[in-house]
Amino acid sequence: MTPIVLLANLALSFAALAALCLSMNRHHAAAFTAKPSRRTMLGLRAAGWAGIALCFAVAVMAEGWNFGPVQWLGSLSGGALLVVALASYRPSWIRPAALLALPLALVAAFTL
Repeated sequence: MTPIVLLANLALSFAALAALCLSMNRHHAAAFTAKPSRRTMLGLRAAGWAGIALCFAVAVMAEGWNFGPVQWLGSLSGGALLVVALASYRPSWIRPAALLALPLALVAAFTL
């Protein structure tokens, strides 16, 4: 397992779970002081689930079927911990942190 793959997977899973978090009325209102529109909510949900699927694909391609799903679950757990911590203490930081995680994952993916 290379640390770069783990970093890319962690950043992707954080961004995906942050999108799913922000698709919920309560968390979106805490981060933006307004509830999301139906279109925004559906877009965030689609982006979140697509990000989780992409995270799984990256883990399996990088580590194979033996260790890829294990790494995927670990990165989802780490990403979830970060999202829960930000949603609890600094909800307004979720969006900027998720937007920062995407280029970080892209840079990590190109250094593979």
